Amino acid sequence: MTQDDSGAIAPARSSAMASRAVAQPSGNARDLSVPALRVHELRKTYDTGVEALKGITLDVQPGDFYALLGPNGAGKSTLIGIVSSLVNKTSGDVRIFGVDLSADRDAAMRLIGLVPQEMNFNFFEKPFDILVNYAGFYGLPRSEAIVRAEEELKRAQLWDKAHSMSRTLSGGMKRRLMIARAMMTRPRLLILDEPTAGVDIEIRRGMWKTLKEINASGTTIILTTHYLEEAENLCRHLAIIDRGTIVEQGPMRALLAKLDVEGFLLDIEGTLPATLPDIEGTALLAADDHTLDLEMPRAMDLNRVFATLDEAGIRVRSMRTKSNRLEELFVRLTGDDAAARREQAA
Repeated sequence: MTQDDSGAIAPARSSAMASRAVAQPSGNARDLSVPALRVHELRKTYDTGVEALKGITLDVQPGDFYALLGPNGAGKSTLIGIVSSLVNKTSGDVRIFGVDLSADRDAAMRLIGLVPQEMNFNFFEKPFDILVNYAGFYGLPRSEAIVRAEEELKRAQLWDKAHSMSRTLSGGMKRRLMIARAMMTRPRLLILDEPTAGVDIEIRRGMWKTLKEINASGTTIILTTHYLEEAENLCRHLAIIDRGTIVEQGPMRALLAKLDVEGFLLDIEGTLPATLPDIEGTALLAADDHTLDLEMPRAMDLNRVFATLDEAGIRVRSMRTKSNRLEELFVRLTGDDAAARREQAA
């Protein structure tokens, strides 16, 4: 692997590699029954003695939108580094669409697009040139790279900035540029490390739309994020890593259904009274003068809540589910208390 002037990682070029750089590998890498990513008993111990990964095993299916969550220092970055061939594993297996990363690193890397958290392109280059030059490192003919660069910049809503200096772009535009760059090689697996870090909510939601479109086109996406609302909104499956081990994984809806508490926001007709009724087993708070924040056991009958509110003269106009369920699950499964419980059960 080599590093271009922008700091992006690219494979060392040779005539042999250039001729096959964008070709799909043969064999079972094309078989949709083969996981997009298979990690088995993956371990990493650094020279300092820190055991970052302690036998991680997971499968990501083709076409999935997969969240990889965990607190700082949990092992997410190490896992992504190993999968993207930037960090050497201690032991274990990694396969990308059936291609063994250790046995055929070049073939595996041609299937991956990586969007790191850090901005790692040349701010004194133009977005159009950044994309075309990046594709060139992977052996894509310039004529085809030019066509793709226009396509990707338009999809990222950056075509009007194609020939401006990249340093003049806003933070959100720079994030979108990095996604566009990764898509230049048409990766089958796109890995995004905190892609919306530091951008405002409006830009973040615009990026969600772009990522949904990329996923809908058939690209498998793995996302790490600290915005749990983002993971819940975008992803169908998730794994939560804590202290080098996976503490929970599976379908997003199934995992959230395990929670025994539900949260709702109730929109009220008129203005709330100064004193709210006491409903046993629930937590009821005023979010503002016209909205109630309700937490209640899943097994509890909502009609009982509505009846009590009605007796207190509070009329519910509409209600919506709170989007903090993933945060609750995350807090339950990580941290010192959760780690202590796991140690006691081991």
